[in-house]
Amino acid sequence: MGCTAAALSPESASFFNSLANVLRDLGDFQTARTHLKRALAIRETHLGPHDSHTANTLNNLALVLRDLGDLAAARTFHERALAIREDHFGQDDPRVALSLNNLGHVLHDLGDLAAARRHHQRALVIYEAQLGPDHPDVARSLDHLGAVLTDLGELAAARTHHQRALAIRQARLGPNHPDTAMSLYNLGVALQTLGDLDDARASLEQARTIYEAALGPDHPQTAHTLRSLAGVLRDQGDLEGARVLYERALALREEQFGPDHPQIATSLNHLAKVLADQGDLPGARSLHERALTIRETRLGPDHPDTAASLHNLANVLHAQGDFHRARTLHERALTIREARLGSDHPDTAWSRHNLANVLADQGDLGTARTLHERALTIRETRLGPDHPDTAASLHNLANVLHAQGDLTAARSLHERALAIREARLGSDHPDTVRSRQRLAAVVAELDDQQ
Repeated sequence: MGCTAAALSPESASFFNSLANVLRDLGDFQTARTHLKRALAIRETHLGPHDSHTANTLNNLALVLRDLGDLAAARTFHERALAIREDHFGQDDPRVALSLNNLGHVLHDLGDLAAARRHHQRALVIYEAQLGPDHPDVARSLDHLGAVLTDLGELAAARTHHQRALAIRQARLGPNHPDTAMSLYNLGVALQTLGDLDDARASLEQARTIYEAALGPDHPQTAHTLRSLAGVLRDQGDLEGARVLYERALALREEQFGPDHPQIATSLNHLAKVLADQGDLPGARSLHERALTIRETRLGPDHPDTAASLHNLANVLHAQGDFHRARTLHERALTIREARLGSDHPDTAWSRHNLANVLADQGDLGTARTLHERALTIRETRLGPDHPDTAASLHNLANVLHAQGDLTAARSLHERALAIREARLGSDHPDTVRSRQRLAAVVAELDDQQ
């Protein structure tokens, strides 16, 4: 293993690439990165930095860097791969579309939703032109674009894209193909975000049935679907049903990947949230702490997923009344997100949002207001003035203004939050009901003053 790149044959790069793919599937991202860097050095030495095979390794390395949370580097390598493929194959080749989609995923992670949308749209145009409007790769691109539209708050458009993807896959691949299940899964997630929980549940249950029949009840994709179905049950208030599914998904993941894989941390976080909803805060705290340990060990202390675990654990500590430690963890999560994702990323806005809630409970209403105002500005700019997350900022900022005695301003913000939630989520969504209740409380106080 001490040989230089020049001493190794070009064919050895294929071996290192394949080995890295296996290691990536096992969650050993750091070793996978090492092998891919070696493969890249070999191909750059023997084939040159602009060869199409070099682009393939750049692409694979970027995928692993994304897994590791090194989004800036992942973006750089995907951009290099895209430029090589455009030069070799032309602007409209499906291999260029693949690079566009991969780069779009990283831009999505970075919170640059407008750029992610442009890349996925360009990929979709290429696939439609080169392969036809009903090709399975068109369906895949529609699903990618639908996911970005969901995060942009364009929920009706997202649903339309996922429905079109589903129709293509049902027609071309059949109703029981795993890729058809993937479109059902994506549609279910979009419907859940819209607050259409009954249809979301039906779509996810259909996906689950297909996956279990086609791939087996213990397949990772089956576990992934169980986890999302549990999320719908949680939103419907069926906490025990959600808990059962989350526990099953966790057991499948542990059997597949072992107890310390990053996927285990994700399952632990979801299960912990249900335990918190059920009032089992010590149980939730224990699971979040285990997830945090996994992510710090496997992904590093500054990974965005580590920040997510810090954030979730802080929320439980807040609920337990441990405001000091909750604040410390939220501040650490905020620092990571600002450094790794940027100060204007939607996840950074969430860190400011929840840190503000802790500060408000500590009586620091002035700083809480400032943080909520900053989160609101980010969301209005990055997600749009009518996004459900923008409504969340309006709602919480209104609560702080209410506590400061500015009832008129609080009423105005609650009214705006309620209008967004009624339009985007529906009148019966739990968040809409919460907005209606808070607005009613402010109006009642204003009436009492008259």
